[in-house]
Amino acid sequence: MLLPADYTERVYAGVLGKLIGVYLGRPFENWSYERITAELGEVDYYVHDRLGRPLIVPDDDLTGTFTFLRALPDYGGRPDLTPAQIGQTWLNYIVEDKTILWWGGLGNSTEHTAYLRLKRGLPAPLSGSRQTNGQVVSEQIGAQIFIDGWAMVAPGDPEFAADLARRAASVSHDGEAVYAAQLLAAMEALAFVEPRLDALLDCGLALIPRNSVIYRLVTDLREWRAGEPDWRRARERLEAHYGYDRYGGNCHVVPNHGLIQLGLLYGGDDFQKTLLITNTSGWDTDCNSGNVGCLLGLKNGLAGLAGGPDWRGPVADRLFLPTADGGAAITDAAREALHVVNLGRALAGAPPLAPKAGARFHFELPGAVQGFLPDSAQVSVENVRGGSLNGERSLAMRFAGLAPGEVARAATLTFIPSLDPAQAAAWGYGLKACPTLYAGQVVHARLSAGPENAAALEAGLYLQAYDAEDQPALVEGPWVTLEPGIAAPLAWTVPDTAGRPIVKIGVAVRSAGAPDGRLLLDYLTWEGVPALTLTRPAGSGVAWRQAWVDALDKFASYAEPFRLIQNDGVGLLIQGARAWADYIVTADVTPHMADAAGLAACVQGLERYYALRLAPDAKLQLIKRLDGQRVLAERPCAWRFGETYQLALSVSGPRLTAWCQDQVVFDLEDADQPLLAGAIALVVEAGRTSTQQVTVRPLNGPAPAA
Repeated sequence: MLLPADYTERVYAGVLGKLIGVYLGRPFENWSYERITAELGEVDYYVHDRLGRPLIVPDDDLTGTFTFLRALPDYGGRPDLTPAQIGQTWLNYIVEDKTILWWGGLGNSTEHTAYLRLKRGLPAPLSGSRQTNGQVVSEQIGAQIFIDGWAMVAPGDPEFAADLARRAASVSHDGEAVYAAQLLAAMEALAFVEPRLDALLDCGLALIPRNSVIYRLVTDLREWRAGEPDWRRARERLEAHYGYDRYGGNCHVVPNHGLIQLGLLYGGDDFQKTLLITNTSGWDTDCNSGNVGCLLGLKNGLAGLAGGPDWRGPVADRLFLPTADGGAAITDAAREALHVVNLGRALAGAPPLAPKAGARFHFELPGAVQGFLPDSAQVSVENVRGGSLNGERSLAMRFAGLAPGEVARAATLTFIPSLDPAQAAAWGYGLKACPTLYAGQVVHARLSAGPENAAALEAGLYLQAYDAEDQPALVEGPWVTLEPGIAAPLAWTVPDTAGRPIVKIGVAVRSAGAPDGRLLLDYLTWEGVPALTLTRPAGSGVAWRQAWVDALDKFASYAEPFRLIQNDGVGLLIQGARAWADYIVTADVTPHMADAAGLAACVQGLERYYALRLAPDAKLQLIKRLDGQRVLAERPCAWRFGETYQLALSVSGPRLTAWCQDQVVFDLEDADQPLLAGAIALVVEAGRTSTQQVTVRPLNGPAPAA
């Protein structure tokens, strides 16, 4: 597989196209064509504000697309990835009843049905097969909406993309749903190297059965397009021959795939017009619009998004991906595009890209602001060329009209932006997330003053953390004075926030002599393991609870801050990020009535972690979850209900050391596929346990408390 010269930029355009399409279609998802035209007219731009909805939302189309693709790195980046491994990825990242899927119930939601099959031990592809779930359930739309990532890792190779799509789709779907996913993935993969829509369609159709409904549907649409210039009349014919009334279930793939192709055939390769047709036509608008937006982004690049209205500005790259990997939930289009690119590069045998030494916010992709937005009226932000020591681009903050001593700010999210229940209801899909930034970590940035500035300026870092009443509170970092054209690095060890989550990180500017000017942010990133204590802080706020991803039947707070209740199986309460390495986690654990209880480290989801646990049959165990459970070490321990046990677990590369009641109980190395980094968690199996306090420290920090 040869990578196109503009591979990175084209993937970024595809990711942006996906986001734009989903955010455009989401506010009126499942409205009829008649209602859309009556209440909205032709949908040629975002309508969220007209409907009182937020623009940036968690959505299954986005979360599933970028999460299920993690099967590739989790299983070694191999091209022979299996459906069973992709199914295991579902079990690792999906928090049941809380993230990614529409939880509509067995036999009603195709994805929920497939998830339950997987959970009960039926591997993919049986989990999604017609044999298991029947034709109607297995041919709904979900396989198609999650498919774009598999095409983006196979640029210019439609056969490989279609095969990856088949494997991924078969986890939850069968029949026409798989064919639609394969056709679309092939078109998207070929779009990297082929601009002609007819050639994309010919290629995709050649990879699915000629006797399939999807093949006949696309053939009919192409014939109608040749003789009917009005897309509205073609939509009527589509509804008459392939409408919802002809197919069962809630959201069948056939009518919706028809709207994707209708938009492409009548859109004239214009991003706005194609999305207008696809969205105005109704049915599953965000899904269809997201697929169309991604395909056009891949085919026409960033330039194709620039025509017409400002699609990118309101989005500002912002993206939420709520999964069991809570530290990756608050992200952005540039970050996810680079992840996808590096998966494609690995498959092609190319080394990974790490702009500006792997900085989290590097701004190297044209136009990328990576979620940075003004926090003050006197400032605007834009991506510009220049201003970088080791790259080509930077983020420019232009300020105007600053009074002496007045501060202008711009920031990006590091946690859930609102804890208002009404906001969560407006999102539709819950936003489970951990903060991305913590006390004790070191923030690095490089700032420079525009050479055209008339006078020096002062610049600094700042953050906002939720206070005792869940209001964002300002925390100032270091400041530096910059003469015009001068740059300086900044380093800041994040101070203690009393266990309350940090919601934003940003850059501030203060004029030292002129009201107008420009500040350039080359990069911003952070490193290290936090040094923090997690418990219930003072005040009435609940942000500290929201910072945990609760993969539990019930997470409650009574006399103790952390009460974990799991009715059956294993439940985890997770906090942290997958990059945490070489640390020690400690916690008091009181099993009240449970089969097992303990704490975990190197948590990379619900099926990938180490745990020190009070285990059945009066044992203390160090276990490893990785495609099943393995006991690494165990010893007798006559633990009792109602008694408190001080547990600690340290990880240093492949070496694991565990303590119970301040005594070392296990010290070993895991030489077989070791988990070298990850978040922390409290663990309970079939019952109830409680904890007062959890601490995390880097290994060069203090020893665990007795």
